[in-house]
Amino acid sequence: MFSRENSWKASFQRIFWMSALIVFLLLLIPLVRHIFFEQFGRWLYILLFAFSTAAVLTPFMTAIATKIGIVDIPGGRKIHSKVTPLLGGMAIIISFISALLANMILDTRDIALIAGGTVVAVVGLIDDWKNIRAGYKLFIQIFVVILLIRSGIILDLFPIHTTWGYLLNAACSIIWIVGLTNAMNFIDGMDGLATGVSAIISLFLGLVAFQTNQPFMGWIAIAMMGSCLGFLPFNFSMHKRASIFLGDAGSTFVGFVLSALAIKATWADNNPIVSFATPILIFWVLIYDMAYISVERIISGKVKSFQDWIDYVGTDHIHHRLLAVFGDRRKVVFFIFFLCATLGISAITLRNARLVDGILTVLQAFLITVIVSILEYSGRKR
Repeated sequence: MFSRENSWKASFQRIFWMSALIVFLLLLIPLVRHIFFEQFGRWLYILLFAFSTAAVLTPFMTAIATKIGIVDIPGGRKIHSKVTPLLGGMAIIISFISALLANMILDTRDIALIAGGTVVAVVGLIDDWKNIRAGYKLFIQIFVVILLIRSGIILDLFPIHTTWGYLLNAACSIIWIVGLTNAMNFIDGMDGLATGVSAIISLFLGLVAFQTNQPFMGWIAIAMMGSCLGFLPFNFSMHKRASIFLGDAGSTFVGFVLSALAIKATWADNNPIVSFATPILIFWVLIYDMAYISVERIISGKVKSFQDWIDYVGTDHIHHRLLAVFGDRRKVVFFIFFLCATLGISAITLRNARLVDGILTVLQAFLITVIVSILEYSGRKR
């Protein structure tokens, strides 16, 4: 039985890879590209280009990672049971950047976003290979976000033309991007979880972008979604464990790009509650997990200083807590997918909402979080 499942999965991956290769080669033909741009839309071409490129590259990354020893070894808090390659994120990074460079004109802020994400990914790659202290990684991430702010990607919560307003906006931007970058890294603890959550977040960022007539933002989000979906079949299976992981390079790159993209976007015209609530709802699962573990670790005395906080590694993230409830990793992954999608749909409905509707939608998200927290707590107690 086990042999048949292995054979089925290998056959599926071969068929999937060959199909992706054919699509990729077709998309390289100028006439096909022209037809897509004129008849179907640039967004669909970017989606398929990123999807097929990631799918074609992933097996090569698996082989390279295995050969040079960039692998994740079981043990400690890790829940997988076999040595697994860690270069999956590189397939996403290359396909994402290739899709953008080949299909759209990038402004200076787009270039800064891609460059910043690349620096964060390189640090993550070194960490996958040789391990880097958490403090060093955090310092580099903050430095990169400061450069991003200098390029014009900064939150607009306070009066931007005053010194105090600019400094507060900059501080909030650093907290938002660095926090979500690491939250995406933290949630990458089960097969397909971070990849699927990234694809869902990208989908809703793209939908809001097209709702608000921001095609460039939409194309960037679509490129990320396509890259994640092309990689997902190698990272998640209903019958067998993942054949390759994102690695820190992949999870931090995706988290950095998506969180920075949310700052770059315009969420609503003259409606502060929509501007504030839309990105919060789309990223709610990551925000909730980061907030929960931080508060719980401080209250329980697990961390007593900032250094303890950044160095602490535990099994108290949302996927670990839900595993105690469901007892099955795939159920946990699908539960978080549906939770993320539910809150994303709430964000979509905010576009033409009244002030009171926006407040009620955020309250609804909070109540959903309370329900999930009660569920998690009951599971842990049991």
